[in-house]
Amino acid sequence: MGNIKTAELVWTGENHDFVTTLGSGYQVQFKAANAGETGGSPMEFMLAGVAGCTGVDVLSMLKKMRQDVVGLTVNIEGERAEDYPMVYTDVTIVYNLTGTDIDTESVEKAIELSMTKYCSASIIFKRAGVNVSTKYNIEAA
Repeated sequence: MGNIKTAELVWTGENHDFVTTLGSGYQVQFKAANAGETGGSPMEFMLAGVAGCTGVDVLSMLKKMRQDVVGLTVNIEGERAEDYPMVYTDVTIVYNLTGTDIDTESVEKAIELSMTKYCSASIIFKRAGVNVSTKYNIEAA
């Protein structure tokens, strides 16, 4: 069998609030309505999963390419359809890198490999027909 991941979702008994326990034991709060400081919506977590997946990839590849990255922030924005099932239609991912003499070709290669080969979360989006675009900014450390 493949690499199996698990999560358990338990309704708190209030509104549409759930406590979610990931297979690692980490807990997060899901709120279908009124997401805020005490919990996020499942669709927000979906975006965060894509950002986390590609961020890990890009950082790992740039380190292997011996790029002096000292900071990375990944911002992701998703637009959803107005009609149900209100899927994401367009997603923009912006990588903000800080470091010394970071090579733009290395950054572009790392992002391309993440989007086409390594980041299963963004690849699932693309296979579902989501228009995924990427941008990057490099700032000197």
